[in-house]
Amino acid sequence: MKKRLLFLFLLFFIPFHVFGMEFLPNGESGILIEANSGKILFEKEKDKRLSVASMTKMVLQIIVLEEIDAGNISWDDEVIVSRNASSMGGSQIYLEEGEKISVLDLMKGISVASGNDASVAMAEYISGSEEEFVKRMNHTVQKLKLKNTHFVNCTGLDEEDHYSSSYDMAMIARELVTHHPKILEFSSIYEDYLRENTDNKFWLVNTNKLIRFYEGADGLKTGHTDDAGYCLAATAKRGDLRLIAIVLGEKDSKQRNQEVMDLLDYGFQSVRMRCLLSKNMVVDKIKIEKADTKEIDIILKNNLCVIEDKQTQGSYDYKIDLKNVSLPLNKGDSVGMIHAVSNNQIISSGALTVSKNISKISYFNFLKDTLLNFVYGVF
Repeated sequence: MKKRLLFLFLLFFIPFHVFGMEFLPNGESGILIEANSGKILFEKEKDKRLSVASMTKMVLQIIVLEEIDAGNISWDDEVIVSRNASSMGGSQIYLEEGEKISVLDLMKGISVASGNDASVAMAEYISGSEEEFVKRMNHTVQKLKLKNTHFVNCTGLDEEDHYSSSYDMAMIARELVTHHPKILEFSSIYEDYLRENTDNKFWLVNTNKLIRFYEGADGLKTGHTDDAGYCLAATAKRGDLRLIAIVLGEKDSKQRNQEVMDLLDYGFQSVRMRCLLSKNMVVDKIKIEKADTKEIDIILKNNLCVIEDKQTQGSYDYKIDLKNVSLPLNKGDSVGMIHAVSNNQIISSGALTVSKNISKISYFNFLKDTLLNFVYGVF
């Protein structure tokens, strides 16, 4: 009883960035972050390079969604399965050589069943070969400025020089859920079917059981190999607060799931999301020479929020940094940043844009304004 009371005391009165192993006694490495800001709430050996098994596939998913967004591929595209893809072992959806399957169904097979055959088929479809696709995966990691990740294959099967870290995995997961939220439509599927109206119907059951049993869980990716042990990238959202938990190197799936839930419980119990300024709020007004609008409203692209300990409420000043912009400007174009500042430290930042499209003033209107300014003595 005394230990329980001590635990509750520590939970609510210590700073919420926790170092150590009290929530992760068995895993080799782990981390808990808030998804919007990337703020670390807990860490254990976060930069240790380890095998990450099928969590590797999160980078594949980023690339697939980038290709969809760019219009280079569509969900209805049919992929012809190669002999190489059909021969993949481990987790699979049992693709056959020469089989035609849609990009949508491949993404389900990757996201729900962690299919290695589906992953290779998708990689070959996008880049021509798994080798070329892996180069793009490593380039994606470099763009995210992650220093402890290198891939040799797109599946996560054990190979020398194939590794990542819990911190890097968290940043990859964050990239997925914040910039490609479509992934949650796949990762939250608990069960589904492929080839449902054929003689070769295949039942998919999600390898991530948290999406069924943990409140707010809707992703993200499991992993298991001999070298990696049992791994999990989990995300859950309650209200405005989304957390991402990563654990690597667990001994079994039950222990892995429990320690991830302990981390998420800690996060939801100890911190909150507090929104300071609202999306589309006017935070400044500027004038740009030769603009067709005399005064331009600068607005927030999204809510400006901070993560706070539930026991405290901070006070903040705001600093606006505007770019040197040129016309024309469209609503949505980035024109600078606004920062919430406390004790001379930037706590949170938000992108700024203009409230409407701004064009150059016509030559006739420019001459008219110049003449009026002259007549009324502006010059």
